[in-house]
Amino acid sequence: MVKISDLVKISDYEWEIPKSANPKMQVPVRIFATRRLLEMAMVDESLQQAVNSAMLPGLVGHVLVMPDMHQGYGFPIGGVAATRYPDGVISPGGIGYDINCGVRLLASQIDVDEVAPFLEELTVALDRNCPSGVGKEGHIRLTDKELDEVCIHGSRWALKNGYATQSDLARTEESGCVDGADPQTISKRARERGRDQLGTLGAGNHFLEVDLIEQIFDPKAAEVMGLKEGCIAVQIHCGSRGFGHQICSDYVDEFQGAVKRYGIQLPDRELVCAPLNSPEGQRYLKAMRCAANFAFANRQILAYYTRRAFEEALAGKVKNWHLHQVYDIAHNMGKIEVHEIDGERLKVCVHRKGATRAFGPGFEDLPPEYRPIGQPVLVPGSMGTASWVLLGTEESTRRSFASTCHGAGRTMSRAQAKKKIWGEELRNALRSRGIHVRAGSLSGLAEEAPEAYKDVDDVVETVVGAGIARKVARLVPLAVVKG
Repeated sequence: MVKISDLVKISDYEWEIPKSANPKMQVPVRIFATRRLLEMAMVDESLQQAVNSAMLPGLVGHVLVMPDMHQGYGFPIGGVAATRYPDGVISPGGIGYDINCGVRLLASQIDVDEVAPFLEELTVALDRNCPSGVGKEGHIRLTDKELDEVCIHGSRWALKNGYATQSDLARTEESGCVDGADPQTISKRARERGRDQLGTLGAGNHFLEVDLIEQIFDPKAAEVMGLKEGCIAVQIHCGSRGFGHQICSDYVDEFQGAVKRYGIQLPDRELVCAPLNSPEGQRYLKAMRCAANFAFANRQILAYYTRRAFEEALAGKVKNWHLHQVYDIAHNMGKIEVHEIDGERLKVCVHRKGATRAFGPGFEDLPPEYRPIGQPVLVPGSMGTASWVLLGTEESTRRSFASTCHGAGRTMSRAQAKKKIWGEELRNALRSRGIHVRAGSLSGLAEEAPEAYKDVDDVVETVVGAGIARKVARLVPLAVVKG
């Protein structure tokens, strides 16, 4: 078990577990956290999981841990690791079960006072248009051929079928499509689970939220993004649903045999992996990209129906109910990227699990208007608390594999939260604060209570203090739709 005394303090926001802590570690572990957030992390196995992750073959640089860290499957959630390409390994546990879980932010020019009388009606319309809940079906049921096209083309499929604009794709990570997906690598069971879930939120920590843009910290960047203080915005937080979960499960099972075939020694069987250049590793990479493209398309379809809900509830009542896309980012993904490590430019597979890509100014894959300011980073808080819009920095590009935090981070398991918090009391408390709530179940609501999470403002202050993100805007919730 890792203790704080095992860590070397680099600054008030940065700590390290050196390679000397365990002879099997391939690289050190770098932790972005304040002392207070470190102490909160000691309640689970997240730091030990980071040490275990640092034992994987082919790692370069550091294993990184963000301040919203908490225990996950194999890797900690909030973990980042880069393996040399193509002779390093790829680990499904370093990417996560909900492949390409991410956040989409839509913004408006609607003043909060203008929309206030219609918020309840808007919340009902969003709940009706954007299905949520475990196993919930969406508006679209795909044929096998259509599912293949979604897997290959992602948001381009949505554009072709009238659910997206060119501007939406331009303001989506990877333009909404990761190349190299192959539907032949997907199981029959994954297909069955994904066929009717496009355009659905799911359950757990996924949500659709109407927010007030409460405060702007970088007026120039906010103007570029179309964020205006006092106006409303919408966050959509979800991923690849049961489709991605099944793909991860399938390859975790397959890789149990792969580690034996390739003689890979692991401290934890949950870290199962395969060489990137092996048949198993290549199949998983192609399947993961299918799930990633499904998730991009999923959030795009939800954006389409969110706009429809705004039209239904607000057309003729407010001046301009239009929602423009600010950005869409992933926080559970494996990406082949080039990074400078110890003075050498290397092609690597960056595993980001509960961590957001955060390239600084000049990154070529950003739309032209964002290149001077850096990549937008969307950090949702826990239900009922603030969320943040940040930007990647030159420091994040240089020091953290262009990565930063992705949310608040849990302090209680879902089971603990359900034992301690009553869903009905929580709903009433949120309503008393003027937050409109539509939830599929009260127990599901309790699982995601603010008390079950860290303070997102503390997390953001940490990554800003460490230099791996900078502030643009703070958002606060007005209405929440959950499964």
